[in-house]
Amino acid sequence: MPLDWNAVVAKYGEGYQVPTIRGGKFVNVVRVDEEAIYIESPIWSARLHRKNLEAAVDLIETGVISTDPGLFVEDYILYVAHERASSVAHIFRDLGILDQTETFNIRC
Repeated sequence: MPLDWNAVVAKYGEGYQVPTIRGGKFVNVVRVDEEAIYIESPIWSARLHRKNLEAAVDLIETGVISTDPGLFVEDYILYVAHERASSVAHIFRDLGILDQTETFNIRC
């Protein structure tokens, strides 16, 4: 199933703290528009481009990219983009796109 951008906007559009597997830590989504999800921390900000997120979901559906969150990070960097792949993994996990396992190891 393709990425439902309307669901992404509804959930994260006004800002949202996506929980990470590291207790008490979050990916801070500050807004969403038709082009990207905007995230930030106290020392950086980034855009997660919609076209890349949609491409990643397509590659998950075809079996090219793993739904295991730890493997997803490497696959995302290799096949899609090198843009905050660990943040994408946390967001996709929160959306139910990736497995919900608590045992993955990702680079932040």
